[in-house]
Amino acid sequence: MKEITCSDFDKIEMRIGTIIEVNNFPEARKPAYQLKIDFGAKIGIRKTSAQITKRYAVEDLIGKQTIAVINFPKKQIANFMSECLMLGAVDGGEVTLIQPEAKVENGLRIG
Repeated sequence: MKEITCSDFDKIEMRIGTIIEVNNFPEARKPAYQLKIDFGAKIGIRKTSAQITKRYAVEDLIGKQTIAVINFPKKQIANFMSECLMLGAVDGGEVTLIQPEAKVENGLRIG
């Protein structure tokens, strides 16, 4: 594992957002969803895809808050442009989303 400095960590924009839309993503190589996440008025809504179909049903994700990195470059995934990266704990092929313990304001920075 490579160490990073506090300055490196400060460059990562991890923010709280609420999932507002979830769609199946049949064009993805592995089972995934396309999601829209609301990061509040200053940041707005960002799209991403996530391989979280094993643990989460579409209806369970709507309204759920999560944490995402919002300052990575956009990434083309099949026919979809991902604009952020949701964070989760990975155990083999299963991903458990990282969430705040209580509901907080969308857009708050993790640090």
